[in-house]
Amino acid sequence: MPPEVEIATARLRLRRWRAEDLEPFAALNADRDVMEHFPSPLSTAESAALLTRMERHFEDHGFGFWAAELPGGAPFIGSIGLAVPDFETSFTPCVEIGWRLARPWWGRGLATEGARAALTYGFERLGLREIVSFTVPGNTRSRRVMEKVGMRYSEDFEHPRIAPGHSLRRHVLYRLPRGEWTTARP
Repeated sequence: MPPEVEIATARLRLRRWRAEDLEPFAALNADRDVMEHFPSPLSTAESAALLTRMERHFEDHGFGFWAAELPGGAPFIGSIGLAVPDFETSFTPCVEIGWRLARPWWGRGLATEGARAALTYGFERLGLREIVSFTVPGNTRSRRVMEKVGMRYSEDFEHPRIAPGHSLRRHVLYRLPRGEWTTARP
């Protein structure tokens, strides 16, 4: 069993998942605005299955997508973390960084703050040489976070898990090599 890793920032705590996180996680995944850049919102059963896969990722790799909370403010606001994508494309194998926050927490810099903490963990604790992130071209909010944490656009690609012809199949890939993160840190 991997060690219990928690990451604290000025405003956030990134922690392992708890049973009580399922209800707000399912609500987040059912929100059409939150899931705008995904093929569809998720049912409660799909969210539970995703949570199980994320916990299995922790068991298999020792890291993953953490539940994000505001200590003393909100016990669950979304998830932020690192993962090994389970599909093959030109840039895999790799470690990706990602975030998904509930709508009330958008626009407050929390995704950027959490992403910086996850990058620090990935580069300093895991010794990663590079971390990537990807989304659809129109997801300007996530692309802004990628750029704020020092990532650079690398290429477009067709996401192999999204059906050919689907409007969300085309994705953009951003990269951050360890050397650029080291020199760009605030």
